[in-house]
Amino acid sequence: MIDEDGFFGESIAAGYDESAAEMFAVEAVGPAVDLLAELAAGGRALELGVGTGRIALPLAGRGVEVHGIELSRAMAKRLHAKPGGAAIGVTIGDFATARVPGEFSLAYLVYNTLMNLTTQDAQVDCFRNVAAHLTPGGTFVVEVMVPDLRRLPPGQNTVPFHVGERRVGFDTYDLATQAMSSHHVKVDEDGHGSFWSVPFRYVWPAELDLMARLAGMRLRDRWENWSRTPFTGDSRQHVSVWEKTGA
Repeated sequence: MIDEDGFFGESIAAGYDESAAEMFAVEAVGPAVDLLAELAAGGRALELGVGTGRIALPLAGRGVEVHGIELSRAMAKRLHAKPGGAAIGVTIGDFATARVPGEFSLAYLVYNTLMNLTTQDAQVDCFRNVAAHLTPGGTFVVEVMVPDLRRLPPGQNTVPFHVGERRVGFDTYDLATQAMSSHHVKVDEDGHGSFWSVPFRYVWPAELDLMARLAGMRLRDRWENWSRTPFTGDSRQHVSVWEKTGA
């Protein structure tokens, strides 16, 4: 059952940091914070889907004023319980439509969170919402996967992303609608199993560029990762920066 926090209620929030431990490592967080602090250029930053503060807390530690939008009250509660978390303002709501007072020089979405918006209309609305928050010349940064459809042989719609002794994870794709879901199966030491599934909508880089143009932004940079490795046809993810035009 989905509670008021969507797919990231108390049961998921309680173990979220541990389940994504590799993404909390210094080598994963550091390059992202370095780039975002540079782009903020002394202004305010808005994180869409702020979660438990993986990026917001170290970015605030660099002197950037950060505000977050978060649908899950359970995730926001854990952010505010961490050292420095009380300084991060959080607006509870859908980041495609929720508004925050004031203007920002930077907005950002990390770790495939854009795909939590499961329709094209919602993703378009997200870009428009971001543009409404940005100052002219402000930037919107998105970290998101490149759809990994080359791993799908004809007639197959499932790709495993983790196979372990006690955990199996796999993605399912609908090529007609760009809908996908990530499925997680876990078995504890007592042999009790659990299943968790989250819907997404995958989106192509060129499609995102068009969404940005519709919102009055233009592509400024695109890299494979936060360390600014060049983006190529073999890249499996990208970090893209769009700039709000003065119009």
